[in-house]
Amino acid sequence: MLLRRKKTLAVGALALTAAFAMTACTSRGDSGDAGGGGGGGDEQITVAFVPKLQGIPYFEAMNAGGEAAAEELGIEWLYQGPTTADAAAQADIVRSFIQQGVDALIVAPNDPDSMAPLLEEAADAGIQVATSDTDAPSSVREVFVNQASVEGIGEGLTDALLEAMGGSGKYAIVSCGETAANLNAWIEVQEAYTAEQYPDAEIVDIVYAGEDQAMATSMATDLMNAHPDLTGLVGECTSSAPGVAQAVSDAGKVGQVFTVGLGTPQSMKPYLEDGSSSASILWDVEALGYLTAWVGQQLAEGNELEATNNVSDDLPEVEYDSETKVLLLGPPLTITTENVDEYDY
Repeated sequence: MLLRRKKTLAVGALALTAAFAMTACTSRGDSGDAGGGGGGGDEQITVAFVPKLQGIPYFEAMNAGGEAAAEELGIEWLYQGPTTADAAAQADIVRSFIQQGVDALIVAPNDPDSMAPLLEEAADAGIQVATSDTDAPSSVREVFVNQASVEGIGEGLTDALLEAMGGSGKYAIVSCGETAANLNAWIEVQEAYTAEQYPDAEIVDIVYAGEDQAMATSMATDLMNAHPDLTGLVGECTSSAPGVAQAVSDAGKVGQVFTVGLGTPQSMKPYLEDGSSSASILWDVEALGYLTAWVGQQLAEGNELEATNNVSDDLPEVEYDSETKVLLLGPPLTITTENVDEYDY
């Protein structure tokens, strides 16, 4: 997969920064359909990405992938997000990028509904708009850069957990935001897939901890206390995955309560090694950042996406559904003690 080599991730500051300065630039004027900013001549195409939360390993890995793409493609990559998972703070950053007149604006919304009017405002200003990692399906976004299929994630989480649980038992889910469409879609798949494939297993509760690992640990502890016969926990996002594993470790229930989650490799490594987590189901996060930057360039240049896109040597067959406007990175990864060291984020 993409960008497996070791590197030091560049953690963004609150100020907006360009990833690389190029001597040979991709021009805004290369295509008559290029949008945003009104700039002409030989100015670099600017692609801005606003994550849900800046400073956590997941989005810093996406940033590293975006920076790598910027270097290879000759575009300018701008990265800034809120320091807490706050929709209002994220909206302020989006407004700043609109005022700057970037060519492409890509957002991972904390609140898809409240972000929709801002994406429309950006589009009205001539900026190409997209979402990545988290969608705003009711907005005017032109593309959603999706990590993996809903079915792939939901079924992957379920299979990994129920394999550890021996195919039966009660488990609970600790998710992040109640408004995140992809998180809720994964949960729906888990509910249906569990009922169909694991009739002796049952989801007993679903709780939401926001993007707060400590809260996820506390909620997982409460779930184990409320359900003494609980034998499984799912951390449905990158903060709750280590959070539920920490709760099992703190409770001294390693080997009694099994956990899986959507955790970044290095955040999950200690839990995979001590057995408090059985697996992490994720995707190549740096590859997702690379693809995000690439699609920003395509939008800015007015290029139509194909059903199958040759993005790079490492991403030669990225599929695009023109009806849903979803660009799919690929199948999920299962991260265990055997391959966790292949990823440095």
